[in-house]
Amino acid sequence: MGEWVGEAVGPDVWETCRDLIPAGSVFAFLAEHRGRLFPAQMFADMYPSANGRPSMPPQILAAAITVQALHGLSDFETVQELRCDLRWKAACGLGLHDMAFDPSLLACFRRRLARSARPNRVFEAVREVVKATGVIKGKHQRALDSTVLDDAVATQAVTQLIAAVRAVIREVPAAAEVTAVQCTAHDYTDPGKPRIAWNDEQARAELVDALVTDALRLLGHLPEQQLGEKAANAVGILALVAGQDVEPAEDSDGRDGRWRITRGTAPNRMVSTVDPEARHVHKTRSHQQDGFKAHLAIEPETGLYTAVALRPGTGAEHHEAAVGLELLADEDQPVDAFGDTAYSTGDARQALHEAGHRLFLKPAPLRPAVPGGFTLDDFTIDTIAATVTCPAGHTVGLSEPGGQHHQRKAVFKDLCPGCPLREQCTKAKAGRTLTIRPHHDLQAIARHQAATDPDWQADYRRWRPPVERAVARIVHHGNRKLRYRGTISNNTWLHTRAAALNLRRLINLGLTHTGTTWAIVPNTA
Repeated sequence: MGEWVGEAVGPDVWETCRDLIPAGSVFAFLAEHRGRLFPAQMFADMYPSANGRPSMPPQILAAAITVQALHGLSDFETVQELRCDLRWKAACGLGLHDMAFDPSLLACFRRRLARSARPNRVFEAVREVVKATGVIKGKHQRALDSTVLDDAVATQAVTQLIAAVRAVIREVPAAAEVTAVQCTAHDYTDPGKPRIAWNDEQARAELVDALVTDALRLLGHLPEQQLGEKAANAVGILALVAGQDVEPAEDSDGRDGRWRITRGTAPNRMVSTVDPEARHVHKTRSHQQDGFKAHLAIEPETGLYTAVALRPGTGAEHHEAAVGLELLADEDQPVDAFGDTAYSTGDARQALHEAGHRLFLKPAPLRPAVPGGFTLDDFTIDTIAATVTCPAGHTVGLSEPGGQHHQRKAVFKDLCPGCPLREQCTKAKAGRTLTIRPHHDLQAIARHQAATDPDWQADYRRWRPPVERAVARIVHHGNRKLRYRGTISNNTWLHTRAAALNLRRLINLGLTHTGTTWAIVPNTA
């Protein structure tokens, strides 16, 4: 990568207008320390060609996307600020008369960044600053949480079906001819929506029926041929959308070609043909969003983000407990891990315990089989001796592990009839059966500690709540709505936003450069 040797267009804003740039702001900090934070060699691998050089220095673009992520602006809005706002010009090193660049250059830079070997290098650069200052040295608490971020595309079953058919027509050879003969529900060359009375439920149902029939007829009549990657993906998405969003009509067995939109949600349902990685996400049973989950780990005393990750909203591998292990993987010494019940799975507890971390993860509450009755903790369970004793004093053996989750069972079938405590224990005619999952002992100890240990409770109340404020900072300024498509692009954005928020926090704490290293010098004025 060649070095940029061009001259600023007009006077240097930082040199001539320094008094107009708010002191102690991210703008002023970047104006003074941009070169140290984002040196040119930091981006050399993103521009491997020896011919020519980037049209705009990557360190300027890195500063631009950092301030952009901080303020939650679009590419167009960012360029307007770079053209008209002295603060932005100073932060990014542009001259007073510089008209900046086309907004597409920001998209190109982010794409290079996302596809590089180190897509999160902006976050990593700020993390190195955090380490150099020692601001979290000796602070061994880490609080974990997640939040749902809305996807950047519209989702609707009817428009998804039409978009999927159009993609097949566009990408698959001979698909247009097949569509002209076999598909009659809609003119797929018309860019508009089908012309029906959208407030008429019967008309919508008939349209869905016809669109699904079109999709199935198109798939069934495509000529057999070797498909390229784009064409194969288009056919696969059409097959998926036609299957996941519909079910046989109310009085149909599925063989008469009559369909309706599914009542309910298919597991791991793809909600958009434009962004196939977006998913239906439930943070609570009653509230649903379409998008992704942002996962955060913070140091609660300073509020600094120590690790972040963006993942699809569904799937066991993307669950909070699984991603939480990743967020703590780079810690160089054991920490006190704080989290809600989502992080309190047996596998996660076992892994974190083996890594030496102290756990302040809120245990999931036990639900009694009878309201107000006995829970699992009212039984004496000895997993080593493989015995279980009920509150009435009856003892039975534990089975060998089995099933998908390798659980063990204790069956009290013959001991329940006539037991004076039966009404408090079970309503099952066959008697009480306990299911003991792996890591039961760890979970039982955790429940006991959370319920009886005042020091544990005090620490949880003190260090867990700050992560809620960290979540609020991430989504502030309209940033709950994502601007990009796909996990990779949005994960890069999340890391950039966390880096910008960390930088602002460090500046508020007194971040400066001594000439040899970064340091925190609190403002005593």
